[in-house]
Amino acid sequence: MEEREVNIKALLLNYVRHWKWFLFSLLFFVSITFLYLRYVTPQYSISTTLLIKDDKKAPNMGGNAFAELDLFNANQNINNEIEVLKGKTLMQRVVKELGLETSYYLEKTFSSTELYGKDLPLKLTIHGLDSTAYELSDGLLITILDNNNFELDDGESVKKYSFGKQVSKSYGQFTLTSSSGLEPFTTYRVRFHNLTRLAAGYNSAIEFNLVNKEASVISLSLVHENRAKAIDILNKLVEVYNREAIEDKNQLADRTVRFIDERLSYLVSELSDVEKNVEKYKREHEITNVSAEAQQYLQEAGDYTRRLAEVQNQLSILESIEQYLRKQETKNDLVPSALGIQDPTLNGLIAKFNDLQLERQRLLRTTQEGSPLIVSLDQQLTNLRENILENLRNIKQGIGITLNNLKSNSGQFKSRIQDVPSIERNLLEIQREQGIKEALYSYLLQKREESAISLASTVSNTRIIDRAMAGERPVKPRRVLVLFFALIIGFGVPIGLLYIRDLLNDKVTLMSDVQEAVPVPILGELIHNEDEQHTLVVNKSSRTPLAELFRLIRTNLQFATLGKENKVILITSSMTREGKTFFSINMGASMALTGKRVVLLEFDIRKPKLIKDLGIPVPKKGITNYLVDKAITVGDLVNDTKLVDNLFVIGAGPIPPNPAELLLSSRIDELFNTLKENFDCIIVDTSPVGQVADAFTLAKQADMGIYMVRYNYTFKQQLNIVKDVYENKKIPNLNIVLNDAKEENAYGYGYGYGYGYGYGAELDEKRNWLSRIKKYLKRG
Repeated sequence: MEEREVNIKALLLNYVRHWKWFLFSLLFFVSITFLYLRYVTPQYSISTTLLIKDDKKAPNMGGNAFAELDLFNANQNINNEIEVLKGKTLMQRVVKELGLETSYYLEKTFSSTELYGKDLPLKLTIHGLDSTAYELSDGLLITILDNNNFELDDGESVKKYSFGKQVSKSYGQFTLTSSSGLEPFTTYRVRFHNLTRLAAGYNSAIEFNLVNKEASVISLSLVHENRAKAIDILNKLVEVYNREAIEDKNQLADRTVRFIDERLSYLVSELSDVEKNVEKYKREHEITNVSAEAQQYLQEAGDYTRRLAEVQNQLSILESIEQYLRKQETKNDLVPSALGIQDPTLNGLIAKFNDLQLERQRLLRTTQEGSPLIVSLDQQLTNLRENILENLRNIKQGIGITLNNLKSNSGQFKSRIQDVPSIERNLLEIQREQGIKEALYSYLLQKREESAISLASTVSNTRIIDRAMAGERPVKPRRVLVLFFALIIGFGVPIGLLYIRDLLNDKVTLMSDVQEAVPVPILGELIHNEDEQHTLVVNKSSRTPLAELFRLIRTNLQFATLGKENKVILITSSMTREGKTFFSINMGASMALTGKRVVLLEFDIRKPKLIKDLGIPVPKKGITNYLVDKAITVGDLVNDTKLVDNLFVIGAGPIPPNPAELLLSSRIDELFNTLKENFDCIIVDTSPVGQVADAFTLAKQADMGIYMVRYNYTFKQQLNIVKDVYENKKIPNLNIVLNDAKEENAYGYGYGYGYGYGYGAELDEKRNWLSRIKKYLKRG
């Protein structure tokens, strides 16, 4: 956990040290953002809300009859309606009706603004358009010359044309008209759009959302730079959707009406034929109403029977009277009354006859039969009897004729009554067919009226809750969000670059790179030497941060070899230019300042540069001379540097042809043994172990090894050499010194910028104050 916290702190410190990168990046991206916000066209959110009528809540306006035709049922599924609204053909119809095949832009210096509706000063009427018109990448560039003429640039040619006259091009024919008051040299751009692709683009741009899962309400929203255009698109989409829904319903009702009309026409013809058959049948059988006429027949037959009985009764009475009058034994009796005979003559004769009989009988009580009165009465009675009989014969003859007529008529009615069932059955069959036709005709006529009502009263499936409205503030670009992202990018780009740089960097840049790669102790860290002309930076009076770091390493050396002899210090590295010689010189000077006798050995006999860096004359004799010539003693090799007290040096001598073999000489042991007797510290500047094995040859003479690692120069892969040397003990008591630390290499560790600049700068500041005080005292 502690390591992680240290790493975060170090990471932040690294970013802070590159504050210029962040400042430049922030200024750059914020400036670009402000330019973008200045010239970008703002986009607004336009939305509308629809209520889709639910079948569960839709009223049944037409009752059962309308339900049969399914004209008013709102069986709408909300998801289905959303898919209908998303339909490509629906949107194609919208863009076509709005005339969005062309779009117009006012060209400005750094931007262009789309013109639409009332703001449109130009109108391009298309007479014919080829598909190549959609491939014009820049569209048509129109420059106003005056109120009557304009210049047209279509990428192929630039020509002058007049407003109101047809322009014919290879990609189409069109006419451009304008409103009055156009400013000359104003430039407009006209683009042609493929309706299919344009509709697909708007389909993908419009968002369809359910407002609530429990409600059948859909929200349609569109983000567009032109608010008026987007409002028209959404309103037209809803309008076309409703219109198509109504057309779909009307199509069903219209087809129903046409079908019913065809059936009604056919039924009228069939019904007319049936009615003619009924008329013909009734005419043939002389009937109007079979039941009524059958009742009438029965009634009239009864009447004829009754009258026939009456007539027969009268005839019987007449025959009885006739028989009564013809009998001799009753010739002097009264004649019975003609009951039921409504004949006044007969009744008068009988009454007179009876009166005479009564008169005769009264006279006979007083006179004899032979008296003239009686004889006269008898004569009168005889004449009356003849008259009565004659009258009876006449009446009987008339009643006989009547009786025959009644019998004939009664027979006819009985025959008609017998024919009634068959007539009625046949008529019922015809009337049944007629009734079926009439019922079907009535039903279809009712349905036709219902369909006509549905055509007149068809309503939309939707109800517009809120018409399309645009927000007052633009939703794109969101200034705060864009600025926020600009700040993020402004910070992110330097962070990313630093991260990539560190990721791709295969050189040691941090102390942690060494600590994580090898378990070798780190003796110290040296900062970058600003004075590259002078190698020796440590002297008695120096208080620079670099000099203080050498003093710190000198102290660390004492702790590193506490209780052990530490006379011979071997300095090596992975390759050249890692600071071995620089470290050897200044480390030797630092130790010499403590009163120790220190000798520097230039054992990099392949490429010696220690003497050169010290800036002293090259000795006549060096190590190679000593190894080759046994007459040369160690004392002949030692030279005083005269730079720092007690600091001596032994040069490498001439570069030998066989340095590796030469270092195996037995005189090496004599050299080191002699030096150990005469000096307190021996610093050996050797060749890089990553290139030659000279240092390993000398390692047996060393008490301690210091491995130089230079920031931004030593490869991380070369740390494996250090690890191998340490683990296999090829150099005894190995330690690492990090060289050339700069601000970006401090990273919160090390001593260079943490201690050196802090403490060293503090000493320099104190020294400056002391010098100022001395000057002040002198003046006083």
